[in-house]
Amino acid sequence: MLKRATTSNSGNTPRLRSRAAVMAAGLGAAAVLGAGAANAADSGKATAALPGVNASAVQAQAHAQAKAVQNTKKAAEQAKKDKAAEQAAAKKKAASWIDPVAKYTLSASFGNDGSRWAHKHSGQDFAVPLGTNVMAAHTGTVVKAGGNGAGDGPAYGNAIVIKNGNGVYSQYAHLSRIDVKVGQQVTTGQHIAQSGNTGNSSGPHLHFEIRTTPNYGSAVNPVNFLHKVGVKV
Repeated sequence: MLKRATTSNSGNTPRLRSRAAVMAAGLGAAAVLGAGAANAADSGKATAALPGVNASAVQAQAHAQAKAVQNTKKAAEQAKKDKAAEQAAAKKKAASWIDPVAKYTLSASFGNDGSRWAHKHSGQDFAVPLGTNVMAAHTGTVVKAGGNGAGDGPAYGNAIVIKNGNGVYSQYAHLSRIDVKVGQQVTTGQHIAQSGNTGNSSGPHLHFEIRTTPNYGSAVNPVNFLHKVGVKV
């Protein structure tokens, strides 16, 4: 009796299992790679988005800082200009001359004759109300201040003499009040006294002299002098 030859699959089983394992591994790897690629893509999107946001913020901050630096620089430059202008104005003020009173009427002039003077009039009179603010006509140092003409005689009443430098002295007389002391430094336009009617005076006014020494007898025409230094009397 003939026996039918049978084919056993037992020998193929290891191959099939190996092939299945390989396929499964391949599918798993593909899945893993796919997931990784997807995750990488998502991560890339997040990474791409994040630098964009940060760059914008950093740019805005840098712009604000640059603007602040620029504003600070401008402020410093303006402060420097303002200080220079202030110094220039102060220097100009110190170098300038002014009228000793703001509002006035010119009365007795330099060189006039009259019964009120033993000699010719030695200054320029500014007719002003009693108590008018008297100012330093120029920066300088007070060298005389007091009654009896500050040493120049009773005809001047209360008086002040200021040394203005370069051999020039200014004198203010017939004052009702003296508000500076000998040795005090004064600046152009500074209040020094109030006008009055003391001494040999026919009415409230300021007697103003320009001298070459602090003492009586060295006066020059004050109006001519003021014109030379740019003051329109």
